[in-house]
Amino acid sequence: MRIDIISIFPEMFDGPFNHSIVKRAKEKGLVEIVIHNLREYSENKHKNVDDYAFGGGAGMVMMIQPIDKCVTQLKSEREYDEIIYLSPDGELFNQGLANSFIEYNNIILLCGHYKGIDERIRKHIITREISIGDYVLSGGELAAAVFTDSIVRLIPGVLGDETSALSDSFQDGLISPPVFTRPREYKSWKVPDILLSGNDKLIQKWKLEESIERTKKKRPDLYNKD
Repeated sequence: MRIDIISIFPEMFDGPFNHSIVKRAKEKGLVEIVIHNLREYSENKHKNVDDYAFGGGAGMVMMIQPIDKCVTQLKSEREYDEIIYLSPDGELFNQGLANSFIEYNNIILLCGHYKGIDERIRKHIITREISIGDYVLSGGELAAAVFTDSIVRLIPGVLGDETSALSDSFQDGLISPPVFTRPREYKSWKVPDILLSGNDKLIQKWKLEESIERTKKKRPDLYNKD
């Protein structure tokens, strides 16, 4: 999979993509992440990528020219499954949506800033808009990092244990059950006996029951969805 990210602050991705799981995925050649500095595509002599909004109002708007030039160049080099704009008013991102992107080969992510992007970009260039939550960030870089991390970890071969991602919260519409590790007892706090029994059938039954109870308590909206 290849993910192209268009941003005016490319250095913001140095941390998220050069550590842990995403770094290992890149080193294994399972994902290619390319960051594009939008200012390099500006035809303005000062390399500006934003301007005042027609009709007035506070805040600046990202211009269509540099974004169109960048996307056009990328599309001339390969076909893209989606050109995604990370926006607070986009389709709400969840685990099911993350799973759907595993079949994709090439994705473009556009990080917005200021008051947003020229509406013509959304109408004529963007193919999909995604939001990571009902709140506003200073820019789309953090959202792009979250989106990328959530799908990269699902790529076969990225995680050491192929079943790990399948047991994550939300994969089956439930919150994951509690997990424990050594020591068996700490300050009189004990690991549930069932987990030490070696009876896999009973353990899986316990985990499912715990997931259901946790979901009822912590996320009743998920439990009552159906």
